[in-house]
Amino acid sequence: MHTWVRWAVVLTGLLAVARSVTRGDVWTRADTRVARLFVGAVDLQMSLGLILYLAVSPFTRAAFARFSVAMRDPVLRFWSVEHITGMIVAVTLVHLGHVRTRRVTDPVSRHRAVLWWFGAGLVVMLITIPWPFLPYGRPLLR
Repeated sequence: MHTWVRWAVVLTGLLAVARSVTRGDVWTRADTRVARLFVGAVDLQMSLGLILYLAVSPFTRAAFARFSVAMRDPVLRFWSVEHITGMIVAVTLVHLGHVRTRRVTDPVSRHRAVLWWFGAGLVVMLITIPWPFLPYGRPLLR
């Protein structure tokens, strides 16, 4: 599920950012819906990721068994520290952006907030995703 929901997060994030670039001076109910879909997808993904991290993943179990050794192994370090840290930062940026957009009434400022906050969160996510070409990568679809 975590692998599949990743695509919902990436696509809704790209859609929200694209709408913020192209819509400019009008904020519609569709913009609100897309923002909520993105935040909801991010929350679902984070919940699934935490279940994997805390209960299921053999990588984190191995890393927590001997943490000092895991920090010298790039794959274990990625899964036990880098991935979760990056994603927590990304989720925080997305949530801060969502709160910011709800508080702003000017459409131009709302779109600018979505662009910067959601865009920054999306960039952090894209950097921290285990893409297949990386040493710790995962397939695009499983």
